Amino acid sequence: MEESTGPIINPFPAARERRPLPVAAGTPSRLSTGGRYRPSVPHRLPRRIPDDRFNELFAALRHNRDRALLAFWVSNGARASELLTSRQRDALPGEQLLGVIRKGTRAYQQLPSSPDAFVWLRLYQEEAWRAGVPRGAHEALWWTLRRPFRPLGYHAARAMLNRVNELLGSNWTLHDLRHTAAYRMARDPELALTDVQWVLGHAHLTPTQIYLPAGRDENVEAVRAHHERQTRPSSRLPQPPATGPSRSTTCLEAICERPRPGYDRWHHARAGVRSSSRTAGRGRGDASGAGTVPSPARRGAMGDNVCVRR
Repeated sequence: MEESTGPIINPFPAARERRPLPVAAGTPSRLSTGGRYRPSVPHRLPRRIPDDRFNELFAALRHNRDRALLAFWVSNGARASELLTSRQRDALPGEQLLGVIRKGTRAYQQLPSSPDAFVWLRLYQEEAWRAGVPRGAHEALWWTLRRPFRPLGYHAARAMLNRVNELLGSNWTLHDLRHTAAYRMARDPELALTDVQWVLGHAHLTPTQIYLPAGRDENVEAVRAHHERQTRPSSRLPQPPATGPSRSTTCLEAICERPRPGYDRWHHARAGVRSSSRTAGRGRGDASGAGTVPSPARRGAMGDNVCVRR
């Protein structure tokens, strides 16, 4: 190309047939996949900040402004540049809403945020107003900490995080905070995925679904807990085999031991009739006037009724 000589030949095969590759020493012959050059794009999961690492990052901050910024980024999932577009009138602590301008559509949207973020915001505003930061509904919400005061930009916010990374020896980015917020909301079983999509500002649900799988740390902890449960001795002792009567026999015995008013009354009446004279015309009635003694068929039906009720 530099010497204007040609033609320029593509070193990758243009055809899609499978061609034999040269045989190396001691290796069997194999075929190439052939076809046009199509590099495989690696699929990387969004990187989130674990809770313990986030606590270290938050504790390393020195100013209330920086703490308020991180609290908002990790709670409402706004992009770093979107959060810096907020005005002082856009913060509504009573409703826990913060208005931002979306990056792509430039639409104004109010995002719900955590109560702690508004606490840090109020502390930062009191310090900034005492230092001389302009105060007004249309003024910017985030300002630099040194004079001359200017609205905080994206590069200044990234420099703030880079200073903390140098102190901790980490390499977190501002966009990792958005991924962390998305992971926390998507992994909440009581929060619908469509709500997470609305908060993140995704036009389709597919980009939001990448936050559903568990991260590597969560998978490792789950497998470790599984192995710990397997090595733990079981507290439940094996039950000895049953050697007594079966359940049906036990239930039948319990049924027969229950009081049967009709049958018992006939049994006592029968004992009284035996002691009296049956030829005196008293018939088969009870001596105490309890009623007629049931017949054998009636006695069988009474026994069946007792078992059916049981």
